[in-house]
Amino acid sequence: MPSCQKIIGVDFTSAPCRKKPITIAVGTLDRRHAYRLTDIHNLESFCEFTRFLQVEEAWVGGFDLPFGQPRVLIEHEGWPTTWPQFVRFYCTQPREHLRSTFRRWCDGRPAGHKFAWRATDKPAGSSPAMRWANPPVAWMMHAGIERMLDAGLTFPAHRHPGRRGQPSRIALEAYPGFTARKITSRSYKSDDPARQTPDRRRNRTAILRALLDGAAGLAVRLIVTDTWRRRLVGDGRGDLLDAVICSLQAAHAATLPRYGLPRSVDPLEGWIASVPWR
Repeated sequence: MPSCQKIIGVDFTSAPCRKKPITIAVGTLDRRHAYRLTDIHNLESFCEFTRFLQVEEAWVGGFDLPFGQPRVLIEHEGWPTTWPQFVRFYCTQPREHLRSTFRRWCDGRPAGHKFAWRATDKPAGSSPAMRWANPPVAWMMHAGIERMLDAGLTFPAHRHPGRRGQPSRIALEAYPGFTARKITSRSYKSDDPARQTPDRRRNRTAILRALLDGAAGLAVRLIVTDTWRRRLVGDGRGDLLDAVICSLQAAHAATLPRYGLPRSVDPLEGWIASVPWR
């Protein structure tokens, strides 16, 4: 690892706007495994997101959106089973067609077993990647992953190299809820201002304290200024904190051989950074 490595964390949304932007934390990881937050960007459109990805500068990034779908679902539907081809196929399908496909899958299965799951989802405690509402993670993938592929990023979990001749930009799937729940099982955020309560603020404070103390189950610890500390705690939506957690998960992965990925990882499904596989 270089003496100082750039790390980013992306709290993604499938419909970026001024009130709900794509939030990107930027910082550096040093040899002592300390991650220093330097900036947070709010991107209000996909054009801004694309421009950010195309800046020719090396980094490792954690992105909070699914990079793949369950193999069992893909094979059942006869969709492409090579990851780049599947991404192109999936992202060009109308959402209504995908929604109908997902509903048909779920309707044919018993209660409690409606969804198909990737191997990484249940260990991470994340929603199934095919979920189209509450939260709409299927649409997050639909909106983001082809843009990332087009930008020439490297996807280690999918064995997809980056564009030749460009600095290495490593894209890892992240899920902030996995780390947050190691600290507290209580809710710490809400997009509804009426639900941005003092209790949720206290929970954000507890999460931030654990990240600063290196007590969040990661191989890295967070360093922030007092100004950033106040902003991370004061953001009732939790987007700033989630972006920072994504960056810390990417930083954790950057300290490990092969980014901590399972040797048997399915390149069609992928894996969530920092989630143990043994």
